[in-house]
Amino acid sequence: MLNVIIIILAAVLLAGLLYYENRENQRGRLVTKTCLSSFFVLAVLLQPHLISRYYHFLFAGLVLCLAGDICLAFSQEKMFLLGLISFLFGHIFYIIAFFSISNSNEWMWLGTSIILVFSAGVYLWLRPHLASMNLPVLAYVIVITIMLSGAWSVLGDSNLRVLGRIMVFVGALSFYFSDLFVARDRFLKREFLNRLIGLPMYYIGQFVLAFSVGLLK
Repeated sequence: MLNVIIIILAAVLLAGLLYYENRENQRGRLVTKTCLSSFFVLAVLLQPHLISRYYHFLFAGLVLCLAGDICLAFSQEKMFLLGLISFLFGHIFYIIAFFSISNSNEWMWLGTSIILVFSAGVYLWLRPHLASMNLPVLAYVIVITIMLSGAWSVLGDSNLRVLGRIMVFVGALSFYFSDLFVARDRFLKREFLNRLIGLPMYYIGQFVLAFSVGLLK
């Protein structure tokens, strides 16, 4: 029941966030985004912690993403960089969480190869527009690629519950693609469409990861 309430409140806050994003209202955006991101931290706290190490690492990653969301609610270059760093470390904790519960196998290496090729294409697409942000963005692309590879390895681990595995991969994949819209908005073309598509994908990814904590066993 608590999960249902969280989902309903999150949907309402997401609608509010998109409204303020469309109106370029920084105060409204900051309040709604902070509240909404706090809910995915609350969500992970309320789930059964079936695999303790997975829960603790994922929790740390979600808290860092909350910090990153607050930074990205501001439009200044310095705040964007701080947000990027917060998400970078958040992904590192996700990587540890995913690889701590899965085993290396052929499935993982096949998925990693596909993800690596796609990420290289993304970086080459962005590179002409990055200027001084080239190295931070490259580091971020590398880390988020490893993160998605870790989620893929969880998906291929038959020792874990199917529903939990699917949720881990769907959550990581949604997060990955939401970042493409953040990059497009920041470096190529700033428009509301990026946030209209990217923000729901991002929050779906984060909430699905939070709920996965109670579904892997």
